[in-house]
Order: sequence, then structure tokens, then C-alpha cells
Amino acid sequence: MYVCSCFQVTEAQVQQHAGGGACTPRQIASACKAGTDCGSCVRRIQAILGRGSCPRRDLVEEGAPVFAELDEAA
Repeated sequence: MYVCSCFQVTEAQVQQHAGGGACTPRQIASACKAGTDCGSCVRRIQAILGRGSCPRRDLVEEGAPVFAELDEAA
């Protein structure tokens, strides 16, 4: 089923990008353009992201630094 009709992005594609670390609609948009034209799919994308696991969100909830690699480089 299409989440974004403008760019023919499916729910499965959004979930795949979320599994790859995209945790916000803006990150999904960067990955596949969904939500960047008419914007009617942004709420649906938010709902999909709210259901899934976000690796960075899990790190924050555990108290770990989100940008650990940047902390190590400093």
C-alpha cells in the first residue's frame, strides 16, 4: 500500500528506511522523498515511525549518547 502517492513510496519502504535508522519524517524524506511534495502523507509516516523501533530512540531511553561516534572523535 502506498504511503506517499506523489513518489509511490510504500509502507514497506518507510519501514525499511526506519529499520536503517531513519527516526523522523524528515529523515524518511531525505531517504526517499516521501512527504516532500503535497505533505498529505506526513501523518501516516509519523504513525508508522511511532509503531516501530528506532535504534537511536532506544539508545536515548537507555541513557546512552545518541552521537557516540562524535563524542569519541572529540
